[in-house]
Amino acid sequence: MTLNCDTAPKKENPMPLDIHIIDAFTDTVFKGNSAAVIILNQWLEDSVMQSIASQNNLSETAFLVKNETDLEDKATLDYHIRWFSPLKEMDFCGHATLASAFLLFEQHSTATSIHFYAKALGSLIIQKTPEGKIRMNFPNTLPSLIYSATHELAADVDPVINTVLAHLPNAPYKIYKNQQAYFIMFDNEAAVLGFEPDTMLMTQLAPLGLVLTAQAQSNKYSKYDFISRYFSQALGGAEDPVTGSVHTALAPLWGKQLSKDQLLAYQASSRGGELQCELQGDRVLISGHAVRYLSGVIEI
Repeated sequence: MTLNCDTAPKKENPMPLDIHIIDAFTDTVFKGNSAAVIILNQWLEDSVMQSIASQNNLSETAFLVKNETDLEDKATLDYHIRWFSPLKEMDFCGHATLASAFLLFEQHSTATSIHFYAKALGSLIIQKTPEGKIRMNFPNTLPSLIYSATHELAADVDPVINTVLAHLPNAPYKIYKNQQAYFIMFDNEAAVLGFEPDTMLMTQLAPLGLVLTAQAQSNKYSKYDFISRYFSQALGGAEDPVTGSVHTALAPLWGKQLSKDQLLAYQASSRGGELQCELQGDRVLISGHAVRYLSGVIEI
């Protein structure tokens, strides 16, 4: 039997869009967290951008539109950024911001910084570092303590958290919470690494995700201050490979624990990724590498 591929209906006047897939928080392809980046002349309909992100089926797709401003610093690029997961538009995404900056710095070799504007966060300043990393300046989202041996679970905590605790490999050391996630801090890294997720259970925590974290202890992670894993509602409760946004909470949390302003973190997913964190008052600087995986064209 012969298949005639030409019989498929053709789009009328399709719009071509350049697309780039970047692996963020790594200098090696197939590691870190992948994000698609699409630079637009003007915004598409929200439903179209959501459909593209769903079709890409990556943790996030970032869309950029250049702001028509006249910045005094000609070495600074100025763009509006929006992030979409396969399920919904996101208020904030660290790894897709890093991927977007990597692409813009690659396209504009004389640029030294980028001003991104995001509706939920306002202005974000991104810079190149002397070490070749990309440094992002984000709000500090330090979570609040809601449970420890001497601090009972707060009444307003979702009762399903008790079910989650029953599924964890060891009794938690402390539990924290912010607007993005529950943060469960263990006193040994094996509890984090050995966690076997129940996706249906994770979805019951909606709208918050779940972060597991511990101080780095083994030889494998000896260069790091702490490790973590994150299960995201934007992915239906599945594990996110590497997440810049949760480190705006993890860095100040571990900074207090370890009395440090500069920390090196590792997100211990199957792909894994490294994040360099620096605390500056109400801001958290997060730096990392990125590497291109794919460049191509889509038609919509």
